[in-house]
Amino acid sequence: MSQKHLKEAFISNLNGTSLLEISLGLSLAPLCLLCRGLLLILYYLHYGKPLSSRKYSLLLDFLVLVSPLLFSCTVLSQIMFLLPTIIAAFCAGIFSKIYSQRKQETSVPFRQIVRDFQKTYLDPEYIPAITVFRVYVNVLTAISILAVDFPQYPRRYAKAETYGTGVMDLGVGAFIFGNALVCPEVRQKSYGTHPKFSNLARQFCSVWPLVFLGVGRLLSVKSIEYHEHTSEYGVHWNFFFTLAFVRLAASLLLAIIPKDKSWIVAISLAVLYQLILNTTSLKMFILHGSNGRGTRVGFLNANREGLLSLWGYLAIYMASVQVGLCLLKCRSSVKGWMEAACFLLLTVLVLFVCLHVVQAYADPVSRRMANLAYGIWVLAHCLTFFTWFVVTDLALVFTKLLVKGSSVPCCWNAGKPPNARTKHDTEAAPTGREGKLSHICLISAINKNQLLFFLLANVMTGTVNILIDTIHSKAVFTLCILHLYMFFNCLIMYILHAKNIVLKFW
Repeated sequence: MSQKHLKEAFISNLNGTSLLEISLGLSLAPLCLLCRGLLLILYYLHYGKPLSSRKYSLLLDFLVLVSPLLFSCTVLSQIMFLLPTIIAAFCAGIFSKIYSQRKQETSVPFRQIVRDFQKTYLDPEYIPAITVFRVYVNVLTAISILAVDFPQYPRRYAKAETYGTGVMDLGVGAFIFGNALVCPEVRQKSYGTHPKFSNLARQFCSVWPLVFLGVGRLLSVKSIEYHEHTSEYGVHWNFFFTLAFVRLAASLLLAIIPKDKSWIVAISLAVLYQLILNTTSLKMFILHGSNGRGTRVGFLNANREGLLSLWGYLAIYMASVQVGLCLLKCRSSVKGWMEAACFLLLTVLVLFVCLHVVQAYADPVSRRMANLAYGIWVLAHCLTFFTWFVVTDLALVFTKLLVKGSSVPCCWNAGKPPNARTKHDTEAAPTGREGKLSHICLISAINKNQLLFFLLANVMTGTVNILIDTIHSKAVFTLCILHLYMFFNCLIMYILHAKNIVLKFW
């Protein structure tokens, strides 16, 4: 077999992993974020000032926020069930040290601290969990698209062939979810000052880079005969085209129907699509082509997975728009966000029950078809992931209240309600000292140029695969390559952010 066919076989015919392993794995990134925040607070407690060195800040962010994820999906994947416990214990140790040192300075009872914490004001316009969620989806995707070509990456994490729940299967849906959370229809508070079709016009202007990147990927892959998983999207289709189409189609639907009814459209699309799959020959066409033997003759046959899965992805997007609207409801206190987190967890529980029923009586999860079970699974895990970040932010707010003056980038800043402060002191989003810290925050850096980060990761992945025989790499070499690859991508984003450069031409 040629190197191209070897690599294609290496990422094909896989079945995914368990829902439990993915759920546990989702806790790693929030725990890393919590660990980094506690370390910064501990540093402030010791030295009386925030970490101001850009060099050390980048190093800390990379080693704590990125490196553990690289290890967890390679050499430490066999102890995945222990990793969250280990990191959580480390965080508990840091918090205990912070609390014990802070306790020496004041005698305020713990119950009073908790009561004050629940009343703490948080800026309702600034939800750091959304930013962190979208950044981490990008980071985890960047890690996986290269790591999957190395033998140290567990095959159960890679995309499943037809049915199954691989980690990379979730990444595709999470991208759709993250985009919907910040779409114009969600961020725009009302249609009173903007025509309904203005968002559609804006989306036509904003998706051209995705179409351009999709065409660029298609031409580059075909010209250098790069290995590709045809049953993923088809011969010519790719995820850039899917994302562009879904965003345009969703904007068109939201220009016609009230945006707060998007959940009805999502359910209707997902259920109708599943009924068609189960009652017609559409499922057999997606899996085996028009001749039943996997033909790729003709545009529809060649790209049947990418074209027909659009309905499932559109349903996920519309449901995620509803989630975004719910998140933007005014919650200006810690207590309000604690109630919101409980509601999100209850929603997750309901979704998992629905998932069990759908898998038992309709169809198992299939990213290839983007069926009803896949949509429910993606929403359940994305809400779980997001809720973890909300809980992490609240834990950091509590710790910052213990150590007054401490600051953590990309986290809520505790304060008083606007009517209790002056005009120049009403912002709970990063300002003042927090504003300076944002310049040395890796999360803010990636957030400013997310599409560029994703594109750079794809280009670097292709370059590494062309230059290196990834399939036969040893563990130490694999870890070195993955760390260099991720550090280079992060460093570029960091430099652009430090110079306040946003590469956006639309």
